[in-house]
Amino acid sequence: MPALSHRHEDGEHLASLLWEFGPGWRAISSAMLGGGIGPVEWVLNAQVVAGYSRMDPVAHLLELAPPGLGVGMLTAASVRHHTRAHDGGVDAVATVGLRVPTWAASPEGVRDRELRELRELRETFPAPGTINIIVAVPVAMSDAALVNAVMTVTEAKAQALAEAGYACTGTASDAVCVAARADGPEELFGGPRSTWGARMARAVHRAVLDGAHAWTALHLAPASPSLARDEQAEEAG
Repeated sequence: MPALSHRHEDGEHLASLLWEFGPGWRAISSAMLGGGIGPVEWVLNAQVVAGYSRMDPVAHLLELAPPGLGVGMLTAASVRHHTRAHDGGVDAVATVGLRVPTWAASPEGVRDRELRELRELRETFPAPGTINIIVAVPVAMSDAALVNAVMTVTEAKAQALAEAGYACTGTASDAVCVAARADGPEELFGGPRSTWGARMARAVHRAVLDGAHAWTALHLAPASPSLARDEQAEEAG
């Protein structure tokens, strides 16, 4: 499982989550560093400062990462508040930030809106969050199954957000990484009704649901996250 580390950067106390797999793994990821499909020895999820403005995020990730081949992603969400879930051999870790909940298929030209309840908190909570998800599966998977696994992870994330009361499919900067064993018989399917896809879906759903509830309690309580739904409806009407 991943280890948490702390650092000071730009005058702020930040955290990083490093999951070291070692040799014998490969991954599919949407991350800036190590994205695509390929061998992986570690996955890094690094928190950055509010208003992050570096134009070299890959170089920044490499400064924080260990040697070897890996995947690196950034988030403005609190990495210290990451959530974990396990199901039948699958492990999932999520960092959840929901200041700007986003529908994937929004009309062209319509801006995503931050939650109304947070507008007065810009001075203390000025950056949108991101939902980053890392999943480890202890079996080998074909390339097609890995692509299918990303679909399954995304569907489980959207289900969890809906159940938590958020009118969105995620945020505009979400990232995902699914790591699987490199050797052994390959699973051909990664959908939510396949053996390992179902386990991934349940683990991701639990991690994201717990993370969404924790984020709500930290940033919105005692307001209800259903207000996000009300705002979307108001803007649509």
